[in-house]
Amino acid sequence: MTTLRARWLGRVAYAEASDLQRALHGQADDDYLLLLEHPHVYTLGTRADPAHVLVPPAQVGADLAVTDRGGDVTYHGPGQLVGYPIVTLPEWQDGRADVVAYVRALERVLVAVLGDFGVPAHTEDGYTGVWAGPDKVGAIGVKVAGRRTRHGVALNVDPDLTMFGHIVPCGIADRGVTSLARLLGTAPSVTDVADRMTARFAETLGYADVDVQSVATLVPRPDHVTLSHTMRGSASHAGAAPEHVTLDHSMRGSASHAGAAEPVRLLGRLAAAGVEVPAPDAAFRRPDWMKVRADLGPDYLATKRLMRSLSLTTVCEEAGCPNIYECWADRTATFMVLGERCTRACGFCLVDTRHPLAPEADEPARVADAVVTLGLAHAVVTSVARDDLPDGGAAHFAATIAAIRERSPHTTVEVLIPDCKGDAAALDVILGARPDVLNHNLETVARLQRAVRPNAGYARSLTVLARARAAGLVAKSGLIAGLGETDDEMRAAITDLRNVGVEVLTVGQYLRPSPAHAPVVRWWTPDEFGALRTLAEDLGFAHVECGPLVRSSYHAKRAVETTTPVTIGTSRSA
Repeated sequence: MTTLRARWLGRVAYAEASDLQRALHGQADDDYLLLLEHPHVYTLGTRADPAHVLVPPAQVGADLAVTDRGGDVTYHGPGQLVGYPIVTLPEWQDGRADVVAYVRALERVLVAVLGDFGVPAHTEDGYTGVWAGPDKVGAIGVKVAGRRTRHGVALNVDPDLTMFGHIVPCGIADRGVTSLARLLGTAPSVTDVADRMTARFAETLGYADVDVQSVATLVPRPDHVTLSHTMRGSASHAGAAPEHVTLDHSMRGSASHAGAAEPVRLLGRLAAAGVEVPAPDAAFRRPDWMKVRADLGPDYLATKRLMRSLSLTTVCEEAGCPNIYECWADRTATFMVLGERCTRACGFCLVDTRHPLAPEADEPARVADAVVTLGLAHAVVTSVARDDLPDGGAAHFAATIAAIRERSPHTTVEVLIPDCKGDAAALDVILGARPDVLNHNLETVARLQRAVRPNAGYARSLTVLARARAAGLVAKSGLIAGLGETDDEMRAAITDLRNVGVEVLTVGQYLRPSPAHAPVVRWWTPDEFGALRTLAEDLGFAHVECGPLVRSSYHAKRAVETTTPVTIGTSRSA
């Protein structure tokens, strides 16, 4: 039985969504339905007439993207629900899929969704899409390759309809465009419509098993039956009427938290995400398997002296890593460049969040000196987030990789990078330096992203990793357990990572660095970590580190040694 993995991703830049689709199209066997909104963008299909763009997009605050979907020009923006199915269609003839039948199925999905909200809709001969009265309310444009789909549908819930006036929508000059808001007088939420689209898509295309994950939270309503975001085997959902089930993906934190201190805002976000923060309990102590014995032996002290002599910062110290004694005694460390002050304030991280200082130009050389002195076969370089820099620090990463390669050409280099705010050009600078391993941590499950890392994003992190894999690099990522996620949510996140091409995975227990940070909601047991390891290995990850004390760089050298030689070592010249 094929599972449909439905993902509500919030607002996602068009280029990021496109790259994420490509990764799921090329890397995954699983079927996905990505549901999201875009910032203002006009897109040109393969049959688009450039003359149908009547006003320069930048003039009205929009981007322009050329795509490989069918159709002419259309608009995407806030208030419009976009659905991107990445699914494998059944064989029709000679190994091909019946694309026309698929488009007709998507039209039936949109008609059914509109009907759920009391809007009679229909299709029209000679046109693709869905209409309400004389005006178009839902557009369709697809790409099918190898029976696998990309692109999809756009349903106008409550967008700024004036944006359609700057183009000839879908190349149809004599017909109008409308929305649910205009037709009903008041608009349902985009996320309520996303819920119905998930249900109707599953029903129409025959999925009995649906795994729903959302970047925000489920808010139950007392007069409705609640649909879990980790719904499994939910054939009843596929055909449910709209009054029987509600998915509310919106963040509903208290407005009173807006001006409060960070711990209060953090707790408010966690509560909005459905996390029940445990009350202070003296008995809620770190279990025995989480206790680490300090080993201040000569090798540990020698590594510490070297770091101080070269004025280097390590994430081992800044993040309070429990493995520092083991790793430093083994004369290995993770170098943290670009200073020790971060421009973000993730709820799980100990790093300083004061205003950052300017990057130090000689830091790449100092890191290379330490690599040579320690005789490292594998070097790991990370950084704080530097959203204050135009490129997010990408050039500094590239310079550090180059410096290590120049001083120690046989050392493999792993970088653990921030998301560079999704800037593809900045990320390309790092990818162009050809690190042997590109690590970017997803950190937590979809539901908790906005709660504990509000300046990052689930879709963006998956896209960073997808772009690394598309560039021919070894992609690596990590997750933290214990922030309030469920077992099914963790399994879904691991599955998503594998489906965008991640090859190396780390999963470890969260440790609260201070009372101002997110509390530990749950201690995962060694056996539970073992079950996650088994899942990851069964999914095909090349290397998995999964256990209570595992951190992103734990046994990083071992991961390189056990990953297939065809993958590691060829990435530099790919």
